[in-house]
Amino acid sequence: MIKFGKWIVKHKVLIVVIGVLLLIPSLIGMLNTRINYDMLTYLPEDIETVKGQNILLDDFGKGAFSLIVAEGMESRDVADMTKRLEAVDHVDTVIWYGSVADISVPMEFMPKKYYEAFNNGDATLLAVFFDTSTSSDDTIQAIKDVRKVCGESCFVTGMSALVTDLKDLCEEAIYVGIAVGCCLIVMMLLLDSFIVPFLFLASIGMTILYNLGTNVFLGEISYITKALAAVLQLAVTMDYSIFLWHSYSEQKERYDGDKERAMAHAIKATFTSVIGSSITTVAGFIALCFMSFTLGRDLGIVMAKGVVLGVFGCLTILPSLILILDKPLEKTRHRALIPKMDKFAGAVVKLPAVFIVLFALILVPAFYGYQRTGVYYDMASTLPEDIEYVVSTAKLDEKFDMTNVHMALVDSDMKAKDASAMMKDMEKVDGVNFALGFNSLVGTAVPEEIIPDKLVSALKSENYQLILISSEYKTATDEVNAQIDSLNGIIDRYDKNGMLIGEAPCTKDLITITDHDFGVVSIISIAAIFVIILVVLKSVSLPVILVSVIEFAIFINLGIPYYTGTTLPFIAPICISTIQLGSTVDYAILMTTRYKRERSLGADKKTSVRTALSASIPSIMVSALGFFAATFGVAVYSEIDIISSMCILMARGAIISMLAVILVLPSFLNVFDKLICYSSIGFNVKKKSDFAKGEILQ
Repeated sequence: MIKFGKWIVKHKVLIVVIGVLLLIPSLIGMLNTRINYDMLTYLPEDIETVKGQNILLDDFGKGAFSLIVAEGMESRDVADMTKRLEAVDHVDTVIWYGSVADISVPMEFMPKKYYEAFNNGDATLLAVFFDTSTSSDDTIQAIKDVRKVCGESCFVTGMSALVTDLKDLCEEAIYVGIAVGCCLIVMMLLLDSFIVPFLFLASIGMTILYNLGTNVFLGEISYITKALAAVLQLAVTMDYSIFLWHSYSEQKERYDGDKERAMAHAIKATFTSVIGSSITTVAGFIALCFMSFTLGRDLGIVMAKGVVLGVFGCLTILPSLILILDKPLEKTRHRALIPKMDKFAGAVVKLPAVFIVLFALILVPAFYGYQRTGVYYDMASTLPEDIEYVVSTAKLDEKFDMTNVHMALVDSDMKAKDASAMMKDMEKVDGVNFALGFNSLVGTAVPEEIIPDKLVSALKSENYQLILISSEYKTATDEVNAQIDSLNGIIDRYDKNGMLIGEAPCTKDLITITDHDFGVVSIISIAAIFVIILVVLKSVSLPVILVSVIEFAIFINLGIPYYTGTTLPFIAPICISTIQLGSTVDYAILMTTRYKRERSLGADKKTSVRTALSASIPSIMVSALGFFAATFGVAVYSEIDIISSMCILMARGAIISMLAVILVLPSFLNVFDKLICYSSIGFNVKKKSDFAKGEILQ
């Protein structure tokens, strides 16, 4: 690697120029990468609810679905508004009570159930179907156009309305600005130069843009990935820049006056330490790709790619910038705030039993809380109360006692008698207000001949007929899930191939799938990182110790919400356990590598642990506090709970992992020194009796 380091040093100006030029295609790629705001699109394609959504689009030409509550409007005004809604691009059908017959038809000719389903006092309900999918750009624009047509007296609900409001709430550029600002303050205080943090951020910022630009090859990424990718990449890859800077400072003392030679050796030394730590981080993100809920794959691929690009920037762009700006860097050096840690390290090493006991005492309640922390699946439930979707949903519940609308797809050739019986059975299910389909309009007071063709085509296709089922239960609750089970049972009795679709049924599938994913991802990430540590440190026992320490920190982090009564977004425990393991195990590897080196050079166990601890604390503290600052600022600012929650968990996790590595890991290394010596490769052993004493040859 020394040849590589010398090549970087020689071509430093060329590297910076190429790096800047690469920003142009990166920006173009970033602008052309679509952002997906619909979580349910990441469900597996082979589940019934997703198949049903595709059938609805293919057979009926309907994808997205919204309900509109029109308040204080006369029937003729609603009729006029309906015509204007139908003229909006990508609005396929608008259904209301006036869709059955002309509004001049006396109300006594209308089925009472049908009229009451769409009218309550001064409020009228309209169902709007779009010919595009729930979260497509066309649908989002159509929702905006629909809101313009409706005006302030109407309230638009539905998943597409939620997606539209989420898009407006997501402020990725502000998140990055906050993360950069907070991280910059920490770096300027804790590092020994006022300028070098700006170089860190310039180098990392360039690789972040490379990462976001190359996402164009994925076609689209989720809004969660877009919001977190830059912040997380900044926080995770900051370590590598710190490693290079500290190594360069050491090498400059070794090669006094020869900064280029010092940088070449610093690149070599950094490559060795960074590769080991970055592989564990990449493995953690890759583990997310094994989720059935493909949002994990979306986040995993983007972040793994970001880490690789971060390493690339650290070993090429950052060294070039440091050398080019070496003189101003030297002039702005200052004393770092972090003092020498020799006394603190000595105190920790003297009390291994205390920290082992604390580990054992904290582990039980931490794991208990970790196992029982509650999660929620309804993303809308934590949105600000003043956004349009939340206001509209509250109005729908207030006026029509309706929170959800399920859609049943059953055989188009089902006998009218059976279809009517099925809908009556559905209406007997707890929480169901009504079930309306083609056969609920025909055969009673309204002759089939007067049903408009447009309404017939909206409710029947060649293969399926559509039934709308109103539910008073909220998405992701036990009540609605039990209701869905009952409705599926009824559908199955009348049509074995029938299916129930909609937001609530999809969310119920999401609950089942992510519960399974959590276990799978945890096992894969732990196993992968265990193997990597085993190979890097050439030890059987050290992977167990290091993973145990970080898992202990994860249990504390994800257990705290249980004791504070906080529920987390469902994706948070899966992602955070993997991210925290992959990114903060670096701290443990850094300290353990130094400990192993000291033992190999002949120091006794206490001296080795003390030296490793005192030498590692500054790098660990700067890295952890930088990680904390970058994510905590976003957590405080963001109004989207899923982003805020994940950032606060990452921020807290960095601090907890830092404390666990600084306090608990040295105690484990001290207590299990003999076992580590026996089970590790790379120690020159004088004789077996020396092992018993824990003595290692120089």
